[in-house]
Amino acid sequence: MLQSTLMRMEQTEPVLIVEYDPLWPAAFESLRERGTVVLRSLAIAIEHVGGTAVPGLCSKPIIDLDVVVRAEDVRAAIAALETLGYQHLGDLGVLGRDAFRSPVGAARHHLYVCAEESPALRSHLLFRDYLRAHPDAAREYGKLKRDLAVQHQKNRSGYTEAKSEFIESVLKRAV
Repeated sequence: MLQSTLMRMEQTEPVLIVEYDPLWPAAFESLRERGTVVLRSLAIAIEHVGGTAVPGLCSKPIIDLDVVVRAEDVRAAIAALETLGYQHLGDLGVLGRDAFRSPVGAARHHLYVCAEESPALRSHLLFRDYLRAHPDAAREYGKLKRDLAVQHQKNRSGYTEAKSEFIESVLKRAV
């Protein structure tokens, strides 16, 4: 019950897009180090994904991390993260990606555990890497994000859905 109430509250928060913050990579590194302590040999990698991972791209000021593990280690990684106060939310409809709510008191971020062969992980990395390598596409995406944040200011699901066509077009170019 508390989990669904918190999810509804998150979905109704205004969509806020801010200019790129050069401190985002350091914020990611801090979160990665914290996770590395409990994940030890489970994590193959911890990747900075999402808008904050693309230099110069405006974004919601929320760091996204993908913890990459072997498929057989997903449950152990979930248990390890729970010891840090992460709340497991399940896959939220995305197969191969387990989502977590940030621990109370931690800087707000989105953390996902992805099996190394997960299509969700592959998409995150392809999209991030394409935008990093193609500044024109990143600028176009930034403009789209700003426009959609105005149109869907109080509808995060609508905002996310409205970006999907652009994201799919980039993923097709990236492969």
